[in-house]
Amino acid sequence: ERHKWVSDKDFLDMLVLAQSTPGPIAVNTSVFVGYKTRGVAGAIAATLGTVLPSFIVILLLALFFAEVRDNRYVDAAFRAMRPAVVALIVAPLMGLVKGMKWYLAALSAVVAMAVWYFGVAPMYLIGAGVVVGVVLAVYNGRKGAKR
Repeated sequence: ERHKWVSDKDFLDMLVLAQSTPGPIAVNTSVFVGYKTRGVAGAIAATLGTVLPSFIVILLLALFFAEVRDNRYVDAAFRAMRPAVVALIVAPLMGLVKGMKWYLAALSAVVAMAVWYFGVAPMYLIGAGVVVGVVLAVYNGRKGAKR
């Protein structure tokens, strides 16, 4: 606003567009603002300005963690965090399951067990889901066309 890079209306339009595209809203909005103000070079600069600080901090933390990962206090802290991480994953899942049909919830549980307990790579399960989804879509499309 202070630099008058984009008008309020343009910013709101970009924000709506950023929310409708995949990816983090901050990165998407920065791409749009950068492109609007300086073209492709502005979009690249804005993206780097948004992503690079977090990347550098995470990289530094990873390097630091590599040095202390065998420390018994660090290990104990991470073990203590596990229940909270599980709760942060389970809480949204419970909301999703409420709106699911029972067989989809059961399928989700089977897939989770395949990954967690049997060590099946998620990539294979996602690929299988895509194949099943395409087959069902084609089958339902043909069934609807015969009516």
